[in-house]
Amino acid sequence: MKNLLKYLVFFSLTAFLGGCNGDNKTPDIETVTVKRNNISSSLLATGIIKSKIGAEVRVGSRVSGIVKRLYVKNGDEVHQGDLLAILDDSELSARNRIEMADLENCQTVVKYAKIELERAKSLIEKDFTSKQTYDDLVKSYEIALARLASQTAAVDYSSVQLGFTKIYAPISGVIGSVSTQEGETVSAAFTSPTFVTIIDLARIEVWTYVDETDIGKVEQDQKVSFTVDTYTGSVFEGRISAIYPKAEIRDNVVNYIAIVEISDKKGKILRPEMTASVTIQTNPANMVLCIPNNVIRRENSEIIVYVLKDGKPEMKKIKTGLKGTQQTEVIEGLQENDKVVVNSEVFLKNQ
Repeated sequence: MKNLLKYLVFFSLTAFLGGCNGDNKTPDIETVTVKRNNISSSLLATGIIKSKIGAEVRVGSRVSGIVKRLYVKNGDEVHQGDLLAILDDSELSARNRIEMADLENCQTVVKYAKIELERAKSLIEKDFTSKQTYDDLVKSYEIALARLASQTAAVDYSSVQLGFTKIYAPISGVIGSVSTQEGETVSAAFTSPTFVTIIDLARIEVWTYVDETDIGKVEQDQKVSFTVDTYTGSVFEGRISAIYPKAEIRDNVVNYIAIVEISDKKGKILRPEMTASVTIQTNPANMVLCIPNNVIRRENSEIIVYVLKDGKPEMKKIKTGLKGTQQTEVIEGLQENDKVVVNSEVFLKNQ
């Protein structure tokens, strides 16, 4: 009975001491050292893939007529110079033949006017004809030459108009849309009707919409990476090639357009109007004091950290600069090799 009582007292004391030790246990303090490092910062923005200037061409007709034959459809790949469509050329062909016949007539008139002039020239040298007659023949010959030149231009014009009945691809690319069909009548009285739209998928760029608060950090030649929903896991690369000076207001938000020249398409086909998630690498800060982002706290609009001093965390106000993806530049409040507490929130809870 005495031994049993001793065991109960021993276990009770052990449990009590263990409970006391557990309640008063101080958490371990984790720290990082303030060091100098390079910080790279980035901006996130939304972009849209667009065709470059001249990479999307609306091909139309410069003459009126009925579409006799259409050789392409949506999605077809074409090369520069390929025949796209033919218009009915019966009227223009007849006009061209008329002009050609008038040209032959003018050539005949010039031929005989020249013969008469040469004959008169030999006669006037022998005083067998008058000077007035010779001058009239010179005038007739020169008028015939002028009419021949005018008719030659008319033939050239009718030939060009006849050539317009055949529509050729001005660039290589893919047929984006077809705006007419065989048998339709097109009129080119005021504007050239669009037959097809050709898009050169090799000549595209990204229009990136940058918020007005961040546009000051964006400069030409900065590196850019972006992704599109179509190709999950593929990260495309490029650079800022231009920044448009005019703002674009969307939903009462002021944005500026930064043009991204794509340098690596990863072997994928990017198409216009695809939405892109763009990351712009802004200018880095080299060899500056920096600390991890997760040690920074905010209290009453002030930026603070806890520094280990004499084995205990001590609060310090700091001023920060460039913020990167993992580290932030420290401008004031810390010195190199200071120990900054990582788990300060755990320590404060146990005080």
